[in-house]
Amino acid sequence: MNPRKISIRKYKVLFNTFYDSLCLFAGKYVGDIEISKDIVQEVFIRVWDTEVVFRDENAAKSYLYTAVKNKSLDYLKSKEYRSKNPLEAADLKKLESDSFFAREVLLEESSKIIREAVDMLPYKCKEIINLSLKGYKNDEISQALSISVNTVKAQKRIAYSKLRVMLKGVFSVLFSLL
Repeated sequence: MNPRKISIRKYKVLFNTFYDSLCLFAGKYVGDIEISKDIVQEVFIRVWDTEVVFRDENAAKSYLYTAVKNKSLDYLKSKEYRSKNPLEAADLKKLESDSFFAREVLLEESSKIIREAVDMLPYKCKEIINLSLKGYKNDEISQALSISVNTVKAQKRIAYSKLRVMLKGVFSVLFSLL
């Protein structure tokens, strides 16, 4: 019996680390979350079946995002998709471009980092910031949480101050990767 190059434990870690971000990333291409999930699952099945070995997390991330991009583009070129949604050649060129790919990866990575930082905030700050990120105004947040507008403003100041410290330097590193 041939030993697997990737253990089940490492595969689960890889899956749990990247699955959600890859689904959102594929969604930027195909515009349908269910199809995005199918695409990402196909990529992970291929990783398991072909026993791909990664040097490090960056190599895994690069491989997975590129594979999802290519699978998404294949879907957009498929007869199934094109029969429902005629795609202009210029639109497909834009989606295939490296700049679109790089921008979407950067957006996805930035969003993930921000979500993780927000999750580390104290409960009340996190709750208020999450509502704010969903587009709620201060008065709507105060009504939803039954607190004063001044409390909302104070909690947002505290949260932004903590986020600034947590995220200091992160975005300059991300932008330098482009």
